[in-house]
Amino acid sequence: MKRFLLTAVFLSSSFFGLSQQKEWTLQECIEYALENNISVKQSQLDVELADIQISDAFGNFLPGINASASNSWNTGLTQNVTTGILQTQTTRNFSAGVTAGWTLFDGLRNYKQYQYAKMAKLASEYSLEQMKDDIALFVANAYLQVLFNKENLKVIQAQHQITLEQLERAEALVEAGSLPRGDLLEIRATAASEAQRMIVAENQIEISLVSLAQILLIEDYKTFDIAERDYDVFGHEILDVPVSEVIEAAEEERYEVKVAQMNTELAEKEVEIARGAYWPTLAAFFNYNTRESGAGRLRAAGLDPDEPYRQIGFVEATEEIVVAPNQLTEIGNPLPFFEQLQLNDGVSYGVQLSVPVFNGFATRNQVKRSEVNVLRSEYQLEQTKLDLEANVYQAYTDARGALKAYEAALVALEAQLLAYDYATERYNVGMTNAFDFSQAKFNLENAQSEVVRTKYDYIFKLKVLELYFGVPITDLKF
Repeated sequence: MKRFLLTAVFLSSSFFGLSQQKEWTLQECIEYALENNISVKQSQLDVELADIQISDAFGNFLPGINASASNSWNTGLTQNVTTGILQTQTTRNFSAGVTAGWTLFDGLRNYKQYQYAKMAKLASEYSLEQMKDDIALFVANAYLQVLFNKENLKVIQAQHQITLEQLERAEALVEAGSLPRGDLLEIRATAASEAQRMIVAENQIEISLVSLAQILLIEDYKTFDIAERDYDVFGHEILDVPVSEVIEAAEEERYEVKVAQMNTELAEKEVEIARGAYWPTLAAFFNYNTRESGAGRLRAAGLDPDEPYRQIGFVEATEEIVVAPNQLTEIGNPLPFFEQLQLNDGVSYGVQLSVPVFNGFATRNQVKRSEVNVLRSEYQLEQTKLDLEANVYQAYTDARGALKAYEAALVALEAQLLAYDYATERYNVGMTNAFDFSQAKFNLENAQSEVVRTKYDYIFKLKVLELYFGVPITDLKF
């Protein structure tokens, strides 16, 4: 039950426009809370983040492709990209390339990371459903509290009406001299006390309505109200089920156990991912690149008129001199941009193998940390089951006790009705005084209030037990 109280801290919503509905049913309150509650919305965002994590994990199977381009100006002593000669110049150079990389094998870490992401999403969905159950029960408890306060006011009002009738009769009898004035004063005191209790009861209704409205984050307290109807007591067949079966069903159906179990599986998967770092990594790569320069290109300018030919060798056997044309060169305009890109392009490709040898025990320590987390999550799972078992026993005992209290209150009410009828008969014939009659009426009022209190207390505790038994929150009948 502590969780239901703690959940109240996180109840909030982003509701800006309210309908003008004057009366809210319990189902409408629960649906509104589940739709607008910030804690639920945050849990829904966790599910969306889990979807993104799955997308990230799937993306690890795909190759990575990156494109780059740069355009730079160099001034001063720099290499001429066309001649390869260092010279003082101002040039502009452009380069571009596309690189693709694809991990072929990494110790199955990508595959296990993908499995981990899907499991993490399932855990987020379990947490969302658990949050919804807790909030729905908290809203139901606040709603039933309003109903109890309203029913309690009706009991007091009914008794007060009887008192007013007795007061009118007593005034007539006192004037006729048939009844002592002390009895009239006693009845007036009783009427005043009941009026005071009605004011207190009305305040309790207003406070409980404000509390429910705050849970739903409804700011218009004045027009907020609930639909009044009598909630029957039914569904007690679950109390005939052995508590061991309720515990077994709770361990299979309750989301807190599912979350703890999924956290254990996630921790085990983290160990597998960490161990994958012991394996070599094999990756393939491909690169395409090209370049262009604004520097002038070197081109032939004809033979040197002073020395058309120059010696390039000598044949000793024949004593012949080997000559070649002595071409003059000059710096011309650069080739067109796209022509240079076509002439200067190139590709590179291959595979790369990375074998882990020693990384300062980082991989080993990460594996050990993951193994410790597995033990921690297993302990947490065991503790969750123990807590659930204790909560089920408590809920089972509370529901049975609430049923007995309700049945006892009905018996007490029946007895008080007989006592009240008897006191009324004696008072009408003057065999008892107004004080004793007021006490009988006060006892009847307390018995009626106790029936109302135990009734709604039993209804709520029974629904808590049904929830542990695996009944969905949307199927709970009030």
